Formats: sequence, structure tokens, C-alpha cells
Amino acid sequence: MFTGIVTDMGEILALEQRGDLRARIGTGYDTTRIDIGASIACEGVCLTVIDLGTTPRNWFDVEISAETVSKTNLGGWAVGRRINLERALKVGDELGGHIVSGHVDGVAEVVATRPEGDSLRVTFRAPHDLAKFIAPKGSICLNGTSLTVNEVDGRDFGINFIPHTQKVTTWGSVAVADLVNLEVDTMARYVARLREWG
Repeated sequence: MFTGIVTDMGEILALEQRGDLRARIGTGYDTTRIDIGASIACEGVCLTVIDLGTTPRNWFDVEISAETVSKTNLGGWAVGRRINLERALKVGDELGGHIVSGHVDGVAEVVATRPEGDSLRVTFRAPHDLAKFIAPKGSICLNGTSLTVNEVDGRDFGINFIPHTQKVTTWGSVAVADLVNLEVDTMARYVARLREWG
């Protein structure tokens, strides 16, 4: 379980296609304090640490199944790419964002960006089957970041990125046509399911 509060920007150091895709991720985390088998959200995708080390810098390895690649933007990863990271919640941690599972529902596309004061307004287009779960002032997780939806127009929805968020996450380099991992708010999913049974 995660909160969507990004705590590090990692870097893809190596990619290798074996049976599954294996990625080595450079990190600012102290890898001597990470256990093999730990869960880390990488661009919002919950992945399992299978190896780690400290030289020439701190790094950890993950394996990514073909199913995960097909449902996320991880197939577009390249060496040198920066990615949002978050360690799994521990009992007593502050819940600063919203409850995030790390199970991506689909991929959204960036369709517009524009400056708005010191912030950046970004418009995304959701997959048709996920649009019904996105509501104004509701929570959404994009590339592992807990965000508040500003407005919704059909499949399109807008997010405002303040300067701090742009600085401490990969959102500072967002561009039109980028594909982003989308996880809808769990509560929205349950409300929609209850309405089906209403």
C-alpha cells in the first residue's frame, strides 16, 4: 500500500529482456535498509525488489511481467529515464496523499499543457472505461503521484501541478503525447460498483 507521495526520483540504469523485463533502478534510498522482496512503487506500479547494491551508487533490481508491460507505460522505459519512486507504507507513516495500491488501471495520454501562474495545468485523456471513475475534486494517481482533479470534460480531465510538485517529481518535464500510468481512486470504484447493484 502507498500514498502517492513521491519520495525519490530514480533513474533507469539498465534494462534486460529475459523471460520478463528486468530493470536496474538507481535511487537515493539507502539500499542497506531495503529488504529483498520489498515493494516499491515505480511510476505508480508496485514492483518487487529482487536484488540490490550500493556501488557505484545505490540501486535495486525489479522484474516486470509481460502483463504489467502491456497495461502500463513501463514498456517505454529507456536507460537514463527518471521515474517517480515511493516505498511501501509502514504502520505509523503519515498518510499525506490517498490510499494507492500500485495496481495500475490503465494508461492516460497528455493532450495539452499550459502555464497557469507559477503552476502548470495539464490536460489528460483517460481510457473510455476508466473515465467514469474520475470526478472533479476527486483523487487520482498518475505515475505514482497522488493528485486532485480540477475539472472533467468527458474523457478529458485537468490537473494543476504546483512548482514544488514539478521540482520533486518527474512532472517538471511532462510533454504532450506522454503516456502516464493511471490508478483510479479505490473509493470511486466501489461507489460505481454499488450504483450498479442499486
